[in-house]
This record gives sequence, C-alpha cells and structure tokens, in this order.
Amino acid sequence: MEPGSKLGQYEIQVRIGAGGMGEVYKAHDPRLDRDVAIKILSGSFAADAERLRRFEQEARVVGALNHPNIVAIFELGTHEGAPYIVSELLQGETLRQCIDDGIPMRKAIEYAQQIAYGLSAAHDKAIVHRDLKPENIIITRDGRAKILDFGLAKLTQPDAVSASVVNTVNTMDAVKKESLTSPGQVMGTVGYMSPEQVRGLPADFRSDIFSFGAILFEMFSGVRAFKHDSAVETMTAILKEDPADLTSLGKQVPPGLDRIIRHCLEKKPEERFQSARDIGFDLAALSNISTTTGQKALTVGPSRAWTVPAIAVAAIILAGVTGWFAGRGRNASEPPNYHQLTFRRGTIVSAKFAPDGHTVVYRAAWEGKPFSLYTSRTDAPGERELGIDGDVLGISKGGELAILIRARARSGYARRGVLARMPLAGGAPREILEDVQDAAWSPDGNQLAVVRYMEDSNSYQLEFPIGHMLYKTGGWISHPRVSPDGKKIAFIDHQLASGDDQGQPAIVDLAGNVKKLAQIYTSSQGVVWSPDGKEIWFSGTSEGSDKAIYAVSESGKLRTLARAPGDLLIQDILPDGLALAIRNDNRREIRGRGPADQAEHDLSWLDWGNPRGITPDGKTYLFEEEGNGGGPNYSVFLRSTDGSPAVKLTDFGVAGAISADAKYALIVSNKSPQQLYLVPTGAGEPEQLFHDKRDFFGARFLPDGYTILYAAGESGQPFRRYRMDLRKRKEIAISPPNFIAVAGPSLDGSTFVGCLRQHCYLWPTDGSWADKDPATATPIPGGLGTDYFAFGMAADGKAIYVGRRNEFLPRKVYRYELATGAATPFGSFGPPDLTGVPTVNPPILSSDGKSYVYYYPRWMSQLYVLSGLK
Repeated sequence: MEPGSKLGQYEIQVRIGAGGMGEVYKAHDPRLDRDVAIKILSGSFAADAERLRRFEQEARVVGALNHPNIVAIFELGTHEGAPYIVSELLQGETLRQCIDDGIPMRKAIEYAQQIAYGLSAAHDKAIVHRDLKPENIIITRDGRAKILDFGLAKLTQPDAVSASVVNTVNTMDAVKKESLTSPGQVMGTVGYMSPEQVRGLPADFRSDIFSFGAILFEMFSGVRAFKHDSAVETMTAILKEDPADLTSLGKQVPPGLDRIIRHCLEKKPEERFQSARDIGFDLAALSNISTTTGQKALTVGPSRAWTVPAIAVAAIILAGVTGWFAGRGRNASEPPNYHQLTFRRGTIVSAKFAPDGHTVVYRAAWEGKPFSLYTSRTDAPGERELGIDGDVLGISKGGELAILIRARARSGYARRGVLARMPLAGGAPREILEDVQDAAWSPDGNQLAVVRYMEDSNSYQLEFPIGHMLYKTGGWISHPRVSPDGKKIAFIDHQLASGDDQGQPAIVDLAGNVKKLAQIYTSSQGVVWSPDGKEIWFSGTSEGSDKAIYAVSESGKLRTLARAPGDLLIQDILPDGLALAIRNDNRREIRGRGPADQAEHDLSWLDWGNPRGITPDGKTYLFEEEGNGGGPNYSVFLRSTDGSPAVKLTDFGVAGAISADAKYALIVSNKSPQQLYLVPTGAGEPEQLFHDKRDFFGARFLPDGYTILYAAGESGQPFRRYRMDLRKRKEIAISPPNFIAVAGPSLDGSTFVGCLRQHCYLWPTDGSWADKDPATATPIPGGLGTDYFAFGMAADGKAIYVGRRNEFLPRKVYRYELATGAATPFGSFGPPDLTGVPTVNPPILSSDGKSYVYYYPRWMSQLYVLSGLK
C-alpha cells in the first residue's frame, strides 16, 4: 500500500517491514489520534478457509489478552481478500539488538522477568507461541519487554526446508513449518525449537519454556545455546546435547540463574519448569544481584544437580528451623529472640532506646484513641503516657528527645513538620526547625543530622550539622543515622517524588560522597548502624509490604538478620547489639457508597488498596493495590461501587484518574522518572504519553473526556501544572512553578483550587494565568491552606470540600464557601472500629456528593526487643 492511502479508517504512513507472512505498515488512527502498526498477511491465507478460520480465532483470543508484556491487538479485518491485524506501534529495538550490544545484568534479569510474566499470561489463556526468539521480543524505549506474534507461528506455510535456508542458520533466518493439529511436521526457528518441535510432535506451553531457556542462555552468555554449521546439526544438538558449561566460556552469573536456564532446557517436557510464572518468581529472587552500570550479563555454569525449584529452596532457607524467623549468614544456628514490650491493641509508629538501655520511648495510638508519647521498661511490663504527641526521632546521650510535631504529609510517606527538642525528664518541647522530614542525634549528643524539604526546588536534602547540605534529591530521604565514629550518615534514599517508600540504603560521608549499598526495595524503612559500625541494618522487602531486617556492608555484602510474620521495622540499637523493632500486621481498607446504596459498606479488594478516582455518577472507582497482593510494581484496578469483582487494568503503576465515561484511566508508573500512561479500560494497551525525564503526578480528566490536567517536573526541579488535549497532544502550562492543585477541576472544567505558601486560589485551567504571580491574585478567604485542607469541589462550583488539620478521627468533612470562607459540616467518615487506624483519608466524591470511596490504613502493632542478631 502507498503512503497516504487508507485501509478502513486507518491512514497508511509508511511501510516498516515485510516477510513471508506479509507486510507491516505504520498507520494513523484519527479516531483516537494514535499511531498503530498494521500487518497485512499474504493473500494465500484467504484461499484456505480453514487456515483463515484458525487465524481469526487465534487472533481474537490473543487480542483479548491485556498484559503489559504482550503486544496489544486492537482490531482484526480483511483488505482486498487479505486478512490484517491492527496492533500497538512499538518504539524500541528487538531483544536481538540488545543481546548484540550486551545487556547489563540487572536489566537482563528485569527483561527476563517481564518475558516470563508475559508468557504466563498467554499460557493461562491456553495460547502457545511456538516461535519464541529474540527477534519476536521488543524492548521499548521505557524498558518494557513486549512479546510479538503470539499464536501466529503455527499459521506459517509448511514449505520444505531448502538447502539455502539451512545454510543461513547463522543469520537467524527462520525455518518454519505448519503444524496445526497434525504431528510429524516441524515448526519453529532453528536454535530455539524444543526437542518435541524438532521431532514434529505437538507443542504445548513447555515448548515455549524450552525456547525461553535458549533465549536466557543467549542473554546471559552472548552466544547461542545450540549453534552448529547447519540446521540439521543444530537440531541434532537440541535433541542430544546440553548447552556448553558457561564457566568454560569465561562467564560469571549466580548459580541460581544457571540453574533456572538449565531447568528450562531439559530435554523432556515433564522435567522442565511447569509454569512460566514459576520462572518469573525464581528470577525475582535473583533481583538483588548487585552489578555495576557497565557490567554485561555473564553466566557461571555449576552442576545440574539442582532439581528443587529455586523458589522452594529460597523458602526453605528463609523459613529456617522455626518456620517463623530466619537468618542467613549468621554464625549461630538459633534465630533471634523476640521479647515483647507492648500488649495493647493499636498502632506504633516510632520508638527509641533511652541512654540507660532499659527505658523505651515510643509513639502509639491505643484502642482508637489519639496518638501520644509513652515510655516503657524492657525489664518490667507497663507503660506511662507523657501527655504530649510527636514522632520520636532520637534520644541523645544526655537524655534529650528530638521529636517531630505538627507533621503533615506532602505526598505519600514524604512529610514536613517542625523539629523540636524536649528533655526526657519532662518539660515543654522547644521548636528549632521547620519543614523537617526526619532527624538523628550525633553519637556525642551535641548535633543533629536533619532531612529538610526545600520548597523552592521541590527537593529534600540531608544536612549535618544543620545548615550544611551533604545530599540532595528530587525524591525524598528518610531515617538518617550518624555512624558511631560520627564520620558517615546512613539513610534510605527514596527515588520517587510521589512519596512512595520504594528505596535503597545508602551512606554519605562528611564531604558529601554518596554510596548506594544495595538494590532498590519495593518498600524500605528503618536504619541503624551495627554495633561495630561496619554495617547498616535496615528493613526492606522486594515485593509487597512485609519487610524483613537486613544487614549490608559498605562493600555491598548483603545478608538477612531477622524475619517474622508481618512487617518488621527496625527502630534503634544498643552498643551490646540489642535491637528495638516494631512488628505490624498491615492492611489498607476501602469503604464507600454507590448511588443505589442506603449505607456505606466495605469495598476492600486485596490488602493495600488506594482509591484515586470515581466517575461523576458514582458507579465506578479506580484504585491501585500496593501491598503483598499488588505485586512488585503494584497493580491498578477498576471496580463498581456495588462491590462486584474488580477488573485489573495494569500490572504496574499508581492510579491517577478515571474518565467520566469510564473508558480510560490515567496511570503513573512507580519507577523513576514517573511516567504518565493513558490506559483503556477495555481492549488495548497502556500508552505512554511522554518520553522525557520529568516526573508526573496529580493527573485529572476535564469533563470533556479528552483534556487532562497534570503536574510535571524533572527530579529536584520546581514542577508546574499543565493541560493537554489528547487529540492534538499539545501541552500548555496553566500555573506558576510549585503551584499545588488541591481540588477540582470544576464541573465545567474552567477552574481548580490551587495553593502556594499557605494561600489558596481559584485558578483558571485555560493557561491565561500560567505566569501570574499568586501574590497578585485574590486568595480564597478564611483559613484554607492553614486551618483547612481541600480535596474536592462541589457540583455548584461555589464551594469545596475540606478537612480540618489535626482533627481527631473519624474524618470530618466540611463544605467550604469560596466567597466567604465559611465552613459548615458535611459528613463524617471512618470505619465503625477505629482501633489501629492512624488516619482516614478524605473521601473521593461523585458529582452530587452522595456516592464516594475512601481508604484508611489499619496497622496493628507490637514493640519488641530483639537479641541474638549477628
């Protein structure tokens, strides 16, 4: 087809490829204003009614797959008697090109995991690829692996294998044959066929696993698993030979990875992995491999005596002899001892040892009452309430508390509050510094290391002493701890500006030299220095929310110290090695009310749901799951407020907003930089809207359904708010830097409420005030921005919904008049039982304010002293 011609509603732009099955074109879909790929298959398909029927059936099944690691099929049709497929247009390079260039170890494992999960999704639908090879896998520009041509390999013609084709095996030319349902015919690509494919036997999902093993071998070694001078010799090797021992090739990879590859390449299908999902789990267990940026994927080939799946081996090692706690790399065989200090029902958020080593100060909310500071003794049960609230950040050698008061969330776990000092013996706190996230005493008790939010640059910085900046990031920083010799500071470096607690342990010296010590954990909180100062001990998890305690040296050597059912957060340590830890049973619950409901009811789905948007009619809401059920990259769901089952939209990201017709969602990735995606709620794949280095957040649809508002900015730089027409893809700024949208847009889409430096304004969305100085605008009257915070706009456009700062639960919502600043009660929100509920997030309301969803965490905590950590 010629550029400019039309195929149905699609406008052909350019031919981008051709092969034995037909031609591929880049085309434009003017309905959705997006580019697509159109594969027009050979006219010979139309001449064979049975093959055409099979093709259409399989294409429809594949088109029904909605997985981020499988290319999306949008439409199936015919053109002048030839069938065609419309799919997403991918920007990137093939895995073959990546292998030729060399892939860093960390990236290779990441790609392999994604391919495994894509295979698993297809196999769950009884779809087998039959021609998996590096050329059929695309690595997109944003680092996502996409499998192409699922289910189409068995449609190729049963042409004879000619001598000329056989002799071009080294150039990766395909040697394919039709199988359909008849045995005795060869299909696949030489070098990646399974033994059963070579023999012409029926191929099932285990054949794909063998092909995947051959790809893994090549990814991590740089050479093909089965390579000979001719196709016949190569196929004979597949039947009779094992791949080369990777140590003989001079390659080095973890033994567990070599075992995974060889388990995939077993000659007998029943001896291979029986699930691609299991391969993904095993690869995930290897994700903490530490490599340098320039290191290529290399492999070590140990004995094949391993026969137990790696995930089972890992479980046995981590479970230990008790089945409850585990320690890897300790000299002692006994698990650590847990001595329980608290016994009430509620939430503990911070705790520290006093200088005497027997007194513990902690912040807790018991039996649904407000938070307060308490003291307990390690040598006797009981507690004493101090009559003041504040997060306990540290206790100095001289017995002075550093506490954080009037803290408010900036985004997620990232916060800003007032740092105060208070004698442990009693007395009122003395405020010393604002906009503080965290702090820690120096060993001599004379100075404080602090983490501060810098509003002008939208960044966090670590200072020691106060005023001397050592490290700055566009993400955020938590849990600074000064080393015993006072020369270094350990902390958790959180890369995401959204305030997600994804992070990695790091240290910085007094000259500002930073060293990252381990992988990025899905959740990481809590840091102490080991008694000898040679390691830092921290809490983290690679998936879900249940953290264990790990030790990592400055050289990056990692080992497990303690694990428990639930979430284990290390808080403090004494010179003799006694450690203080909080154990949490965590859950985030969702409640709401639909338009047909007489009362609100539980809408929780998995274990850590977070609703982000609701349709104007109140019938559908959007949320993500971030905990153990959500997976390593979270998952986004759509669900009806009537409580019917949720529909998974993506295996990644944080939910942003849902369009009024519930046909599209805005989702932000949870990897830096945080990219914005437009995701259809029906058939189709997520579309990345931008390809730059900015972080995106706060996305909303305007009522027209095709205009969006969002905030964006590069890490560590001021962000701005923008609007974009999805049809024209033209971006315009609508606010000055660091202007925070807190409510809206209005029902007509013309305004939203934004705040800057504790003043709030009704701001236009058309861009006319993009560079306006808020100081020249008229602020909304009353205490908005100081006493109240806004979160929603009323349907009449005359008022917003607000909450009052530092007000005790349940969450009280007020209607706040924009003209006068008057606030009147609107409603009260919270579960019947507030035990273990530290806060209730404001509701997300429908247009009429009668339907809503909201969430709250429920942390049931106990405090322990751990001994025997080595």
